[in-house]
Amino acid sequence: MFEKEYDVIVVGAGHAGSEAAAAAANMGSKTLLITMNLQNIGQMSCNPAMGGIAKGQIVREIDALGGYSGIISDKTAIQFKMLNKSKGPAMWSPRVQSDRMRFSELWRLMLEGTANLDFYQEMVSGIIVSNNKVVGVRTSLGLEVFAKSVVLTNGTFLNGLIHIGDKQFGGGRAGERAATGITQDLVNLGFESGRMKTGTPPRVDGRSLDFSKMVEQPGDENPEKFSYSNETAPLTKQRSCHMTYTSTQVHELLKEGFDRSPMFNGAIQSIGPRYCPSIEDKINRFADKDRHQLFVEPEGWDTVEYYVNGFSTSLPEDVQFKALKEVAGFEKVKFFRPGYAIEYDYFPPTQLQHTLETKLVDGLYFAGQINGTTGYEEAASQGLMAGINASLKVQEKEPFILNRSEAYIGVLIDDLITKGTEEPYRMFTSRAEYRTLLRQDNADFRLTPLGHKIGLASDARLRAMEKKKDNSDSFVNFFRETSVSPEIMNPILTENNSSEISQSDKMFKLFSRPEISMDDMRKIDTVESYIQENDLDYEVLQQAEIQVKYAGYIEKEKSNADKLNRLEGIKIPRNFDYTKLKSLSFEAKEKLAAIQPATVSQASRISGVSPNDISVLLVYMGR
Repeated sequence: MFEKEYDVIVVGAGHAGSEAAAAAANMGSKTLLITMNLQNIGQMSCNPAMGGIAKGQIVREIDALGGYSGIISDKTAIQFKMLNKSKGPAMWSPRVQSDRMRFSELWRLMLEGTANLDFYQEMVSGIIVSNNKVVGVRTSLGLEVFAKSVVLTNGTFLNGLIHIGDKQFGGGRAGERAATGITQDLVNLGFESGRMKTGTPPRVDGRSLDFSKMVEQPGDENPEKFSYSNETAPLTKQRSCHMTYTSTQVHELLKEGFDRSPMFNGAIQSIGPRYCPSIEDKINRFADKDRHQLFVEPEGWDTVEYYVNGFSTSLPEDVQFKALKEVAGFEKVKFFRPGYAIEYDYFPPTQLQHTLETKLVDGLYFAGQINGTTGYEEAASQGLMAGINASLKVQEKEPFILNRSEAYIGVLIDDLITKGTEEPYRMFTSRAEYRTLLRQDNADFRLTPLGHKIGLASDARLRAMEKKKDNSDSFVNFFRETSVSPEIMNPILTENNSSEISQSDKMFKLFSRPEISMDDMRKIDTVESYIQENDLDYEVLQQAEIQVKYAGYIEKEKSNADKLNRLEGIKIPRNFDYTKLKSLSFEAKEKLAAIQPATVSQASRISGVSPNDISVLLVYMGR
């Protein structure tokens, strides 16, 4: 039934599995994608949206490297918003509402159109290992399929257990069975496993809602898009979301069900996502709050199904219904399905290398929620990196690793494998110490050359990026080199409550003022003429404005990143014996032996390893 031996087998076809399969196949590896249900490729299990704070930067990075998530998000978007525009550009984060059904459909169609990729629908119940090297997988029908590498992207399916009130049943997602067998295989091989929890809100019938009692939340007036490619275009029409609130009455009704809540009666032992708590957790932890926001999000262009963002719950369905009816606009609500919580197995990611290959089994990679993360974007980026590295390993090429100053993806993976996580990990801009460098607007500058070098980003992508960079750099140089007289500039400065100039000055200096925008500078004839003559588009204008206004911050972060990257260059041999370094603290020896950092820089980020310990390592490795 199958090839004699695949280069890469990907298990699971969620966001991680889909990106992993696409990356490996597009890099020339013969790839097999095995999933329990081919109808649910790229399924949005929770909210119908991509991007958001820091997550939008990750989607841009996936796209810049040659992944599919940005293109699919653009083509199936029903609304676009750039979040945090009131803050500096390091904080700007793109987000789209997606058409859930079309998103999944387009993922399948794009994967089916990918060369070197085969599909098979069945549950993988185990992995086959020989001499500490993975050689294939075993299915529930007893079939053995062989491969040089395997990527596990099992999501919430590993021994998944769904909770609704005091009811429990096995499942990896509503209406789908759990996956069994893999956890036991991995534990038998010596892997450490744990349990995590996540939850999802009820889905409701939009025809039963009164939107006049809610606050409309439209998309951006001039929407942008995720993908840097010309395969997609910004939306010309959009669907609105709506906002409403819970109340003290809603909270009291919810509390009536707490004795039947699996979160409070001990049925759920595992830890859920800190930054996406259930509604019962919110009213318990924030008892002083009279109300909480709810965002009512359409699930697509044509469906009447809505997602109640902010009302994630595992309370009994009758309690959910009774409480939600008291929310403004929900008085006549009809449920499509109640909310639920799900517990699943994960494997602490300190058991992985930077490539996402496991330390215990050669050729075995983990990506997505199996590593303790939460979110489509975090999963997709790990899938992309695991697929890339599985393919490179089979081709006997150097691994592909992004460091913390190159990408949010680099921050994510380094955090996971260095610090581990005991609760579902979610990316935030605050996790990135170089966020001024890692903006959503420059992911193509940072990553497309790297994606092209490994054979993932196309020649056309590279040419488009180089043209945009040349245009941006030339425009910034134009501002550096061109002066403007007081007669021309002072009216613009006065209009923006900025102090006037008494003699001609360089445009770069004046444009650097926080009060002055690109629109203001375009009032100068020479600036507008330059834009028209060089046919500069919005992306170039935005890039130039950021480069001018944040030049000092960008240079400072580059300098700091360069210092850190010097430590990245000091490698630590694999399975290094730390006991022979007598000057290391006992805690450092213990932590370093457990994590086995690849570089001195990574060692410096391990909790419990002091600056003194790093000095000892630097002296020894320097020799």
